[in-house]
Amino acid sequence: MKGYSVRLVRLIFGLFLFALGSFLTIQANIGLASWEAFSMGIANITGQTYGNILIISGVVILGVDVLLKEKVGFGTILNTILIGVFVDMIQAFEIIPQMHGFFSGVVMLLLGQVSICIGSFFYIGASMGCGPRDALMVALGKRLPNVPIGIVRGCIEGAVLLIGWLLGAKVGIGTVISVFGISFILETTFKILHFNVTNVEHESVVETVKAIKTEYVR
Repeated sequence: MKGYSVRLVRLIFGLFLFALGSFLTIQANIGLASWEAFSMGIANITGQTYGNILIISGVVILGVDVLLKEKVGFGTILNTILIGVFVDMIQAFEIIPQMHGFFSGVVMLLLGQVSICIGSFFYIGASMGCGPRDALMVALGKRLPNVPIGIVRGCIEGAVLLIGWLLGAKVGIGTVISVFGISFILETTFKILHFNVTNVEHESVVETVKAIKTEYVR
């Protein structure tokens, strides 16, 4: 049980860093990053809140992940719920101001991307299931073994950005930096941390429950 406690802490910490990074990219105020643009674009045409779109799109993407035979774990479920909760919590504290200058906006955007990548390292490394969007990256990475994972991530980011833009989301120079920067930062972060995302063996919800029950029996 101690092992699962540590993994759960790692998972939640990673999700918090991911949420913090997402909020930083929004507060950079120089153009929405890809997934933020995607969610905002859909929110614009549906009238739903940004948070609701995060959940709904997460469920849809999760369905694609299942079709690609990626496991659904507790981490997948918590990702869908907690990132939105953490973003709202961070925003409620009002300690991260919105940037109004180009240079300060770029710095905050890059800090946000670094936070997202480090958060991905922590919560994916907990091996309790990727979030819907990262599970898609992992699934495609496994099917494209000769393509660097950063390139895979960059292609996904570019595709959802295009959809968001077509749906009227605000884009800018920060959007361009996000699309091209995230793949480089992700690749560099994982190399520095000696982390190969495709080697992580995630547990499904059923596998985790069985393992915990076995520990109790012992």
